[in-house]
Amino acid sequence: MSTHTAADKDSAASANNKTISLPISRVRLIMKSSPDVSSINQDALFLTTKATELFVQFLAVSSFNNGSGKESNSLSYSDLASAAEETDTFHFLTDILPKKILAGDYLKTLEQMQDEEADN
Repeated sequence: MSTHTAADKDSAASANNKTISLPISRVRLIMKSSPDVSSINQDALFLTTKATELFVQFLAVSSFNNGSGKESNSLSYSDLASAAEETDTFHFLTDILPKKILAGDYLKTLEQMQDEEADN
């Protein structure tokens, strides 16, 4: 049977914080913004933060490897938007990361959609 002191818990929490890059306080704030969340366990908070960090890293690496930024060693918004549109894994992000279009092109598309609705 092992006994944990407050100092042991503090050092463990400190070690966990060093393995993540995202601010835990921000993740806690986002989690608390959900009406379904009443309390947040420290382990759940840490795991959610780490999982989010790993997902963002996976998205960035996938977008970079499949994007046009390899030549210039950069990652652009269009690389992220392309990954969201073309990869099944990231397809749920298409609303958040839409491909950029010119305002004029958008207005033309909007007019066409309105004309089609008027014809129906």
